[in-house]
Amino acid sequence: MTVRIRLPAPLRTLAQVNGDIHVDLGPEPTISELFEALEASYPMLRGTIRDGTTLQRRPFVRFFACEEDFSHLPPDTALPLEVTRGEEAFVVLGAIAGGS
Repeated sequence: MTVRIRLPAPLRTLAQVNGDIHVDLGPEPTISELFEALEASYPMLRGTIRDGTTLQRRPFVRFFACEEDFSHLPPDTALPLEVTRGEEAFVVLGAIAGGS
């Protein structure tokens, strides 16, 4: 199955793509499998979304699908059916921090 991933502009620039990225995944794909496929197809993204060694999500990167935050879910969490059917994109966003 083909899954659509929406990246923030800086990562699209790094990957040299315009618009959403599509990756092919097996049946019942997980968050981890999605990022493994993404990094295999776009090796320049390794270490930008997940730490290159621990594979943990980078602190200021968030994941969303179907209007839900997937950022703190375990990597073996299954992707929502809407994402696997191609109806929704899996969205990667750079979080903004600040304060006074």
